[in-house]
Amino acid sequence: MPHSKQSDGFEHVVTDSEVCDLVDRLAQHPFVAFDTEFVSEHTYRSQLCLVQVAAPGILAVIDTLKARELEPFWRLLAEPGRTTVVHAGREEMGFILHAIQARPSKLFDIQVGAGLVDHDFPAGYASIVRRFLNLPTNKGETRTDWRLRPLSQAQLDYALDDVRHLERIWRKIEAKLESLGRTSWMEEEMATWQDDVEESFIRKRWRRVSGLSGLSRRELAVARELWHWRDSVAESRDMPPKRVLRDDLLVELCKRKSADPREISAIRGMQRSDLRHILGGLSEAIARGLALPEDECPGGEKFQAPPSQLAVLGQFMATALAGACRQMNLAPALVGTASDMRDLLAWKLGYHHGDREPVLASGWRAAVVGPIVDDLLSGRAALRIGDLNSHDPLVIERFDAPAGAKAGQRGPSRPPQADTPSTPDRHPPRSLPES
Repeated sequence: MPHSKQSDGFEHVVTDSEVCDLVDRLAQHPFVAFDTEFVSEHTYRSQLCLVQVAAPGILAVIDTLKARELEPFWRLLAEPGRTTVVHAGREEMGFILHAIQARPSKLFDIQVGAGLVDHDFPAGYASIVRRFLNLPTNKGETRTDWRLRPLSQAQLDYALDDVRHLERIWRKIEAKLESLGRTSWMEEEMATWQDDVEESFIRKRWRRVSGLSGLSRRELAVARELWHWRDSVAESRDMPPKRVLRDDLLVELCKRKSADPREISAIRGMQRSDLRHILGGLSEAIARGLALPEDECPGGEKFQAPPSQLAVLGQFMATALAGACRQMNLAPALVGTASDMRDLLAWKLGYHHGDREPVLASGWRAAVVGPIVDDLLSGRAALRIGDLNSHDPLVIERFDAPAGAKAGQRGPSRPPQADTPSTPDRHPPRSLPES
């Protein structure tokens, strides 16, 4: 079978038979690096326009508006024993999940890997290429409408640059992970990351609506019903969900708690020409949320303690932790946010009653964060101000256990029960050591 058209060192794949031929040759290699170009502004799912592929001796671009039978390629990535290399591959994984309802056999995202060996996350592709390979990248086609044909040579070159260096970067990051003893961290992180992406694409996470914070349980029940209604309408019309109903209007409807079509129509922003076509379904969704039994409404706040206490403490400790992470060549933003730190503190101090363990309390994050937080809470470490001109002026300083403490004594490994007395009785405040 003849190969696809060769052009300036790469293959331009434009037919289904050429896709099959490319897949046959890719199958001879233990890894495949790939990227995509897509347009997401106009349709319910992102519209795939190009797939760029690299493997030893192979550099190809698949025109998915001409060659539409991509299942052989997606199946190749799911075959056991093959590594798939991507950068910021959320959309790429979405395409695979939607096409074959399966994950890549082994996925390595260089953006995640870079965050585990460097202090920057999430890093753009150009930044990673410069940092690990000291090479420039093509920046000329960032606003391209990839649906238009024919594609220029400059556009194709730009697209191919996104996979041209993936193997070399992957090899470098993989070696650095191994030297730092973090290979298992990467494997764990990719598994968790894929769970999160799959939940987003398949299970549809309604809690990602902007502005839900502070809503009551009843209002959250309405939000959930409106989200599912909006998603169903968007899919049937093949349009972005927020074009059906913006997040701010969805939240406003939750707060109004009225299924009356006249009151819905009176809300500023709801005076639309297509409102009469969706008003009935919208009203029914609100009514379902309002009628839901109280014990079936989704939970609201996670904390029993006043939020301001944990918010301030979480921000303070997260800032200090960020400095410690950078000293370990670990991106603070990948480890967690100030909100994640607040969740961890609430869990350790007995205020958390959510249905999931905090993200900082499990896996490699617990190994990094847990000892630091435990030492601070138990009085075996303190925060002090170091060099004010430093990027990380807050310093975590460890010192000997207080008098009377048993050698090797550590703070509680599990959080106290919800009815435990307030934390000052457990961890009395300590003065900061002298600089």
